[in-house]
Amino acid sequence: MGRVMDISLFTDAEPCTMEQAMMAMGYDSTEKHCCDDESFTIEGQDDLKLSWEDLELEQQVFISAFAQSYFDLFVALEQLPVPHEEYPPPILVRDIHMLDQVFLI
Repeated sequence: MGRVMDISLFTDAEPCTMEQAMMAMGYDSTEKHCCDDESFTIEGQDDLKLSWEDLELEQQVFISAFAQSYFDLFVALEQLPVPHEEYPPPILVRDIHMLDQVFLI
């Protein structure tokens, strides 16, 4: 019984480097080394599909309200609202920018 060197779920796991190390030390490559490649497959379950009727009334109400409010976030506006459209600009008595200027001499 050995220990786990590498685990991979969707791709090939990296091979054990013990075989390369044994070849570098001069051992014959036909000798059995300590590493074994093992793989196993776990079957999934097909009976996990839920239908709308399997949910309770409170869950159905929550899901429908959540979906409606979520989809309303992405409704396009015809034009963006202008927050200060109703207010007139202030009347300028003096040129404030010229009065507050500071010059370095």
